[in-house]
Amino acid sequence: MISTPRIPLLTCACLIPTLGFAQSESNSSAQATSEAADSRAEQVTEIASITTDRGIVTRPGRLTIEPAFSHAHSNSTRVAIEGYTVIPALLVGLINISEIQRDIFVTSLTFKYGITSRLETDIRIPWLRISEDLRERQAFEGTPVDTLRESSGEGLGDVELSARYQLNDGLDGWPYVIGVFRVKAPTGDSPYDVDRRVVEDSEGNPIGTELEQRPTGSGFWSFEPGLSFIYPSDPAVLFGSLSYVWTQAKDQGTENGGRIDPGDVIRLGFGMGFAFNERTSFSLGYDHSIIQRTSFENNSDLFASTFDHIQIGSLSFGLSQRLTPNTNLSLTVSVGVTENAPSSELTLRMPFTL
Repeated sequence: MISTPRIPLLTCACLIPTLGFAQSESNSSAQATSEAADSRAEQVTEIASITTDRGIVTRPGRLTIEPAFSHAHSNSTRVAIEGYTVIPALLVGLINISEIQRDIFVTSLTFKYGITSRLETDIRIPWLRISEDLRERQAFEGTPVDTLRESSGEGLGDVELSARYQLNDGLDGWPYVIGVFRVKAPTGDSPYDVDRRVVEDSEGNPIGTELEQRPTGSGFWSFEPGLSFIYPSDPAVLFGSLSYVWTQAKDQGTENGGRIDPGDVIRLGFGMGFAFNERTSFSLGYDHSIIQRTSFENNSDLFASTFDHIQIGSLSFGLSQRLTPNTNLSLTVSVGVTENAPSSELTLRMPFTL
């Protein structure tokens, strides 16, 4: 008779804890992988979002509060000539030379909330303070004295609402791709809401009108869909963005030109960031905007001519420092590289997560 060998009870008893240990090890490995991925995503976000809001979406259930302060300075000189030339070296008429300096201070508060692992929403509430100085001289009036006109404005700006959706996980050599949709509401005082005053020449003759105070808003609803890309490539992080801003036309009254359709805007940007260590990051970026011409239903100035497009480009570099595991401090400096861009802009942000 052939007897079947029996498995010792000790061996069978050891199978259960061995299986449990393997399962526990598998769970620990998966958890470690998830934590490593989250840590990598956070580091990528810190590097890519130094100069602009291009980070990966906020974790679900977490709230990020971001106070920020920025100062933009612009300086330009304009020369207006009204007259005719007898010979190329002789001009008969009026020459007006003016210099404009503008300072814009923006204090904003942004709230970001992660709805799911791929979707987040945020709201940005800005408060603006604008100061503008105009120095000019009528060169052919026979006076060596410059005239200086000052104007300012302060108040709530245009509130922005946006939603960001992460389209992929950035695995297998693919960049993170994030879809963005932003809405800007006309909550600030527009150029058509503030009072105006009549401008007179040295003899008291009215020559035009100007705003009594600087507007803090655009006066139009705008909608901006776009995409942003983040590609980790040790030791650098490459990022870029592309968006289109559509502004809704609005009737501003016959005295302001009737129905006004602001020009749409094409925005693009790219750059790279480096992490010096676990706390400090440095970033370089370039942003460019192409603004199309604004159209008026009733154009009262038949001799006015404007360009079809306005080009605004700026070069930015920023530094970010992690103060605590949930708090960062970043400083960004932007320099205008086109004539219509602000000469310089300084931005300080301190986002912290709850």
